[in-house]
Amino acid sequence: MLYGIAAATASFLLAALLTALLKAPALRLALVDRRQRPVPLLGGLAVALVTGLVAWAGDRSGVVPLGPAAGRLLVAAAAVGALGLAADVWRLRRRWLLAGTAVAAACVVPYGETGPLAGALAVGWIALVTAAFRGLDHADGVAGTVGVVTAFGVGACAAADLMDGPAVLLLALAAALTGFLLHNWHPARIALGACGSLFTGFLLAGTAVFTRAGYEPGGGAGVLFALTALPVADAVLVLLSRRLAGRPLSRGGPDHLAHRLRRLGLTAQGAVVVLGGTALCTVLVGVLAHTGRVGGQAVPWVAGGVAAGVLGLLRVRVYGPRREAAGGTRARVRRPREESPAPGGATGAPDRASSPRANFPVRQARRGENAQVRTPLRVRNG
Repeated sequence: MLYGIAAATASFLLAALLTALLKAPALRLALVDRRQRPVPLLGGLAVALVTGLVAWAGDRSGVVPLGPAAGRLLVAAAAVGALGLAADVWRLRRRWLLAGTAVAAACVVPYGETGPLAGALAVGWIALVTAAFRGLDHADGVAGTVGVVTAFGVGACAAADLMDGPAVLLLALAAALTGFLLHNWHPARIALGACGSLFTGFLLAGTAVFTRAGYEPGGGAGVLFALTALPVADAVLVLLSRRLAGRPLSRGGPDHLAHRLRRLGLTAQGAVVVLGGTALCTVLVGVLAHTGRVGGQAVPWVAGGVAAGVLGLLRVRVYGPRREAAGGTRARVRRPREESPAPGGATGAPDRASSPRANFPVRQARRGENAQVRTPLRVRNG
């Protein structure tokens, strides 16, 4: 207990300090997010380094041994974070990130307790949640807030099963994310980037699978969904929205949960509070279901609420009025150019629609040959 408090305090202070120090190098190296304004992307590197350092110190000192399973999980999460850092630097394609995450997940899933079929599904689930956490890093404070809430929930599940190593590991992660949030709250001075979001999502999803291994498959899947319901809801909402709009799935846009809440009138801080509160409710249901405080019927209510929220926010208009072409590019609507007719037209007759002066002789003839034309006087100032 005493080491957990010391680990959380050290993680919070070190993450806040290291995040502040990494702003200037990120700007010099042009590792910035230019979606709205230049925001450095090395905040996730600080979170990953501090979490790994605190967990390694606890294991090295023998106070809180991680164990072989948690150690492999931390190493795999560090590898996924390194892959995300490479994506921040060289802009790797998303399919490479997804493939690397799936390979890392396949190396840490406990197949002896889950079985081959459930283990394969767990690999896909870890990859999905990891990618969903990367999608949360689109707005200030969203990924960090949801990550803190989820880390406390999964850590509570691990502590309930007397898994001290994973519990302290996630406690250090939650404290590091809290220190990072000091710089990521709106208006953000630094962001997680692919490095921090992939590291956080992989560590949370992998620890949740490791904690629920050995339980019945149906109840385990429900608890896993409740613990990570909000990131999954954001990913499902984005995929459905882009598919219905005919946009490429890999093309970004203002179609995430926070964007739609902003369209409904919430401020940036208000959207983060609403999403954090929603994540807290779903995670709390998952923790209570894991510990047996509530029955399995509570998880379908979470799924129903998430589905209703996704369908409701799907009706919020987030894309522009321009339609998307089949190839993914914006279709340009060409307006017909108004061609100026030649004098007299093709037949030599005056064009009445486009040349009002051409009608002047006709009107003069109708008035009579001796019609006088009044010339307007030009009045000059001064």
